[in-house]
Amino acid sequence: MKKSSILLIGAVAVLVFWCVSKYNGMVNLDETVTQAWANVENQYQRRADLIPNLVNTVKGYASHEEKTLEGVINARAKATQVTIDPSNLTEENMQKFLEAQSAVSSALSRLMAVSEAYPELKADKQFSELMAQLEGTESRIGASRQEYNKEVRDYNVTIRNFPGNIVAMIFGFQRRAEFKAEAGADKAPTVSFE
Repeated sequence: MKKSSILLIGAVAVLVFWCVSKYNGMVNLDETVTQAWANVENQYQRRADLIPNLVNTVKGYASHEEKTLEGVINARAKATQVTIDPSNLTEENMQKFLEAQSAVSSALSRLMAVSEAYPELKADKQFSELMAQLEGTESRIGASRQEYNKEVRDYNVTIRNFPGNIVAMIFGFQRRAEFKAEAGADKAPTVSFE
């Protein structure tokens, strides 16, 4: 064999090995993003599972707050209907998911405001335990979202960097959407003591 043929075969073998290595690395990162997304969904599901117990506890003390209680239940129902396939984590789908979850957070805030008017409710042991679980779940949601964003960033950087972007384009690896701050989160709330 000629030396040039050996060099050509060697170069092709190195290129193939590099492509396989890059592809496998992207698959690993893709799976890590999928797992991180599953963890986020798990925490949102945990919150959704707490809501019926919380509503029932409040209902026992504040039954005439039907509108608020129905709002929480309706927001929960809508949020559990919005699901995203991890392979389709686009900006648009993420926005729909965040809107549904934001509606739940908003409804829960209204429920907490109602609970402030009922000192006997705030003293109820079950209500206190549910509130502690809800606070813990909100913290877990934040941590899961942060971990997801880290994994998405690693994945997106890998598929966009040259020359890995060529492998990503050939095999159809697409950017994944990150969680972004909600509109208005950059402005401090107005506090008034009138």
